[in-house]
Amino acid sequence: MSYNGSGTFVINTSGQPVVAGTVISSTAFNALTADLATGLSTAITKDGQTATTARIPFAAGISSTLVTDSSSVSTGSIITAGGVGVAKALYVGTTANIGTTLTVTGSSTFTGAIAVDSVTDSSSTTTGSIQTDGGLGVAKAAYIGTTLNVAGLASFTATSAVLLAKGTTGQRPSPTSGMLRFNTTTTEFEGYNGTAWSSVGGAALSNDTSTATNVFPLFANATTGTASTVFTGNAKLLYKPSTGEFTSSVLTAGNGIVVNSQSVATSYTIATGYSGTSAGPITIASGQSVTVSSGSRWVVL
Repeated sequence: MSYNGSGTFVINTSGQPVVAGTVISSTAFNALTADLATGLSTAITKDGQTATTARIPFAAGISSTLVTDSSSVSTGSIITAGGVGVAKALYVGTTANIGTTLTVTGSSTFTGAIAVDSVTDSSSTTTGSIQTDGGLGVAKAAYIGTTLNVAGLASFTATSAVLLAKGTTGQRPSPTSGMLRFNTTTTEFEGYNGTAWSSVGGAALSNDTSTATNVFPLFANATTGTASTVFTGNAKLLYKPSTGEFTSSVLTAGNGIVVNSQSVATSYTIATGYSGTSAGPITIASGQSVTVSSGSRWVVL
């Protein structure tokens, strides 16, 4: 072997070294040239004719005068068909293009922006431009261009507020059950219940004078602040918007007085099965009338 294992070339053929005053035999000379040929054949040629058969240690690093940017795995200053192991910091002066997977086992710090060219929407934790098996910490604002899907619990820990999407009635999105937004037309919060958009946190008020069926008056369990429960009178107390009539099982005057107007301003019919009383005098407005159905009575006191 021409090299001693530490990089030193050693002449180890017989007849070496040559002794002064002696004839160099062809055997010794040919052995020497063969040994030199073996040594030169295992050296690295600068024109790239040979490939190394083992790892080459570089005590002072590797420098390349080639300044061409790498645009693929077969261009640039250093080309390798396998992976690259870097024990210390790696500095890339311009762009780092990763053709397959970049695996980082430690913490990575990016002082500039990270741009991802992939335009595929994320539909799970294993799809989309950026995927992580752990949590994601964002110290500044996070902007989502389209849809934010949260498969687990969405927790808002700030002491300020949550700003909901807002827009006019005409700007409502294509509805999906569970949607929540602020309607700037009606100035109220609304949600989509799977069938229609409805008010959230209270019922929308309507000046209804046309409904001809009975509806249920509502009662709250508080006189100030926020009512936690709302009650109805069920069939015991009904209201008909088209006529303004209240129907009650029993009318109780808590102060002992039942008050009525002394003028009948709108025509009225006392239906069969009902009777009416009024404290007079009573005046019926011009063009108006009171009709008492058969079997019914109207008593004016």
